[in-house]
Amino acid sequence: MMKILESIPPISSAFIILFTSMLVFSNTQLPTNNDFIVKHSKRFLDRVPKNLPSETTMLDLSENNLSLLLSSDFSSLTKLKLLNLSYNLIRELDANIFRFNSKLQHLDLSHNHLKNITCSSLQHIRGLQYLDLSSNKFENIFHCKEFSSFLHLKYLGLSATRIQTSYLKEIEHLGTLHIFLGLEHLSYYEPGSLQVLSTDKLHIVLPVFIQDTFILNDIMNTSRTLEISHFRCNKSCDYLMESLSTISKNSKVSTLIFNNITVTWQDLIQIFKAVWYSSIECLKVHHLMLVGEFPYFVPFNYAKTSLKALSIQHSTSKIFYHRGPPHPSQTYSEMMIENFTFVDNDMIHFICPSKPSIFRFLNLARNKLTDTVFQNCDNLPLLETLILKYNRLEKLSAVSTMTSSKKFLKHLDVSNNKLQYENGEDCHWSETLLTLNLSANRLADTTFGCLPINVKILDLHNNQISHIPKTIMTLTFLEELNLAFNWLTELPDCSHFSSLAVLHVENNSLHSPSSHSLQICQKVRVIKAGNNPFRCDCDLKDFINWGKQSAGDVIEWPESYMCQYPEDVKGTLLKDVLLSEVSCNTAVLLGIILGTLAGIMLCISCLCLYFDLPWYFKMMWNWTQTKRRIRNTNPKDIQKNLVYHAFISYSQQDSIWVKSYLIPNLEKGDGSVQICQHERDFVPGRSIIENIINCIERSYKSIFVLSPNFIQSEWCHYELYFAHHRLFTESSDNLILVLLEPIPQYLIPSKYYKLKALMAKRTYLEWPKEKRKRGLFWANLRESINVHLPKPNQETVKVFNINQENDSEPNTCSLNLIENTTYSAVL
Repeated sequence: MMKILESIPPISSAFIILFTSMLVFSNTQLPTNNDFIVKHSKRFLDRVPKNLPSETTMLDLSENNLSLLLSSDFSSLTKLKLLNLSYNLIRELDANIFRFNSKLQHLDLSHNHLKNITCSSLQHIRGLQYLDLSSNKFENIFHCKEFSSFLHLKYLGLSATRIQTSYLKEIEHLGTLHIFLGLEHLSYYEPGSLQVLSTDKLHIVLPVFIQDTFILNDIMNTSRTLEISHFRCNKSCDYLMESLSTISKNSKVSTLIFNNITVTWQDLIQIFKAVWYSSIECLKVHHLMLVGEFPYFVPFNYAKTSLKALSIQHSTSKIFYHRGPPHPSQTYSEMMIENFTFVDNDMIHFICPSKPSIFRFLNLARNKLTDTVFQNCDNLPLLETLILKYNRLEKLSAVSTMTSSKKFLKHLDVSNNKLQYENGEDCHWSETLLTLNLSANRLADTTFGCLPINVKILDLHNNQISHIPKTIMTLTFLEELNLAFNWLTELPDCSHFSSLAVLHVENNSLHSPSSHSLQICQKVRVIKAGNNPFRCDCDLKDFINWGKQSAGDVIEWPESYMCQYPEDVKGTLLKDVLLSEVSCNTAVLLGIILGTLAGIMLCISCLCLYFDLPWYFKMMWNWTQTKRRIRNTNPKDIQKNLVYHAFISYSQQDSIWVKSYLIPNLEKGDGSVQICQHERDFVPGRSIIENIINCIERSYKSIFVLSPNFIQSEWCHYELYFAHHRLFTESSDNLILVLLEPIPQYLIPSKYYKLKALMAKRTYLEWPKEKRKRGLFWANLRESINVHLPKPNQETVKVFNINQENDSEPNTCSLNLIENTTYSAVL
């Protein structure tokens, strides 16, 4: 990872320029992630700091007071690739100073006090790609045989006060170099010296005063690209024009650059005329200062030129009037060249050519052009690219009208203006327009009602668009749409853009892009949607899954995609947010809930069937109804309602014993003991359950004749159930268990848990098999039911008796009235 010492102040502009020069001139890269940068510029140092980190790869010591460099200063920096020592006071270099820096690629010693260099000091750094020795105090261009070993050198900066042919011999073979010559203090020049050079590019700073044309004549044929800086037209302009005229159609130079020059308008026109019929194909004039006045327009034949491109950038005019007409800008509009750039020159209008022009590329950025530019201009039939950014355009409809007559216009850039569009304004775009840049304007949603129908690349970033109206025209051919830095709250409706492949919506107000938007934008291959205030809830789940699955096509994923809401996940990367399918999918959640409930109900149903719970619920309901009736009855009335001494519950299979032994031995025939028997005492018309409960309520005791047959009878179990409930609800000892036959525990079903409990906890009478013991048995049984009962009311008189025996249904209590089953009251 790239490291910069924390104690070091921010990188200066000089250091940035240094890195830029590395990129441009030496084909090396700017600092990479593996570079270790140490910066000590502007620290008033008079010595190289000691103990520099051995891993340092880039070291900046510029703008200090260093005067002497020792051989040990950089001996520990074996990984050093860049060293900036510019703007110091260095007078000389030690012969072994770079002995341990064989990996050095970039060395800047410009703007020092060097008068000479020991060539042996360079023999250890033969991998140099960039070497700047300009702006020192060299008298002559130093010559070293070591230059023959610099096979990778791409940039060489030199300066001298004397130029001689012999001193340039050592570098003449470096034909691919970019050579910079600072000759502002030149005192002597040997004619023909610069002609030995054969370079790709020669950048020369001319002397302040030029005495003759020798140096100008020589530089006009030394390289393919020639840059002349710091030139001022006074008396020397004649020398320049004369030298420019020597550039013929067969000359080597093809690109001519004037940088930081001061001329009159007449001189500028003469420069144009001088190069018009030469070998120059590209003329660039940067940082132009115009002085004097504009003369009357002088006709000039612009035909048959080799010039293909003219660029004038950053000009300042001290001319406040002209003698026109016509306007001086007509000089530019009438030029018969393909490419014209006129940038940052305060131009307020560009005159339409008077006849069909061959302009294919026009760059008029950073001027003061208004909506009137190119209106009703039909003489730009071949124009393909028009750049009008950073001007004063205000109406989008006027811009569209401006393009309507340009039948070959493909690319238009009107960004960084003040463009607006109101509904109802007429728009007439060129049908050939493919690329349109409308960024950084004041355009709103209505803009989509005024767009070229065949556009393929549309840039609308940094405007005031909140959504795309549903009524817009369909842009069938649109492939790339940039809506970054707007006010969008939802992804655009891609149904209007059937060919859309690239979409930029970063830095908007997107909270939760809907799944519907993602579905209709399935054809979009590349999307950039980072730096939005995402709300990380279930509505964002589809977008997160889509981002994970398409990470290669989502630009800056995942580092630019973070949650903004809610607060507990603010700052969390979207890829790290966990949103389960269950919590976000209502259908899945409902299915799980219903499935769980169905499972629970199924389990309950199985348990109910297994434990015979329906029977218990039925009995509880009947018992509840009975208890409600009892609560509404006076307790004294309940005691008065006792009619029977005992109620007998038995299985039908045991009815012979009951009728032959039990009842006769209890009643004795004298009426002193009243036994409730269902066959004679149940009231017709009432339900079986109600009869059972009434008999239990009107009987002092309940006698249960227990046998294996008893446990097989459902109705016997009902009667036992009710009797057991009475035992607990009335706190009465009303149950008498008579064991007719032994009952093994394993024969008792699990649902008869009450019977098991009663047999385990209560004393029961066991029917003796020996006759001699039966007298005591009957005595005990009669004694247990011996009680004085109140006289019965008329209502209690038996309505009917049933003495018929029924031998069917062996597994039920004996009752012949209903289902041939015997019912007994249960306490």
